[in-house]
Amino acid sequence: MENNYEKSAMKVSFVSIAANTILSIFKLFAGIFANSGAMVSDAIHSASDVFSTFVVIVGVKLSSKASDKDHPYGHERLECVAAIILATILCATGLGIGWTSLSNILSGNYEILEIPKRLALIAAVISILVKEAMYQYTRLVAKKIDSGALMADAWHHRSDALSSIGAFIGILGSRLGFPIMDSLASLVICVFIEKASYDIFMDAVDKMVDKACDEETEKQLRNCAISQPGVLNIDLLRTRVFGNKIYVDIEISADGSKTLREAHSIAECVHDAIEQNFSKVKHIMVHVNPAKQD
Repeated sequence: MENNYEKSAMKVSFVSIAANTILSIFKLFAGIFANSGAMVSDAIHSASDVFSTFVVIVGVKLSSKASDKDHPYGHERLECVAAIILATILCATGLGIGWTSLSNILSGNYEILEIPKRLALIAAVISILVKEAMYQYTRLVAKKIDSGALMADAWHHRSDALSSIGAFIGILGSRLGFPIMDSLASLVICVFIEKASYDIFMDAVDKMVDKACDEETEKQLRNCAISQPGVLNIDLLRTRVFGNKIYVDIEISADGSKTLREAHSIAECVHDAIEQNFSKVKHIMVHVNPAKQD
């Protein structure tokens, strides 16, 4: 049976696919019939969202698989792979939009550029509202279930909302007598897209290379461990982020005169306390050292 994590991610993803498909078709129609290159670029950006959401679905499905013989630590990192693929798609989309816009700007033939019609402005406003709503909704669920791929998709929505703002400004400027503004808006859209793809890529890479938790989380882990009965000191604490989960290796000091059974009981208390208080921790290894004698 699907867990809540997977069910929530699937629900958001299918809503995203439906909204982006409708929005992409509408913006493409508006861009073509209203003579707006910026709106056509924005439509392409939205269309890439549909494909990227399919990538997220695959990543979430694979990362939710239980551990097996070949993958004893689980499949969480596959979600990071999905986020990296998504960042690559986003980057390529932005570069394509930027190249077309730059070509128009460098051509110098501004007088032949067509003035966008009012429909393009209306499409930009609708896009801004829809994409910002999708960003807020997706981000809320991503934070709730702690999904890196879903959060990446949320930022994809936000980058689309920002690009639509750029498109609106460019279309408005073009209609006010500055035809080149439409192409300049497309170039600005490219910058927003590239920034979003970079942030998504770096976040996924950090989770792929066993980066340690933030200092505040490690401080809380230490405090939790040292507060357990029988723990005299924390000799070593190592953490690593594995996908959207945390692995913890900790060495504690206990009274050296304790029996093996008593020392094991202290270690179990530390293990259970961390597991109960930190939902993101998937695996804890506790080693007990005899306390140093004064």
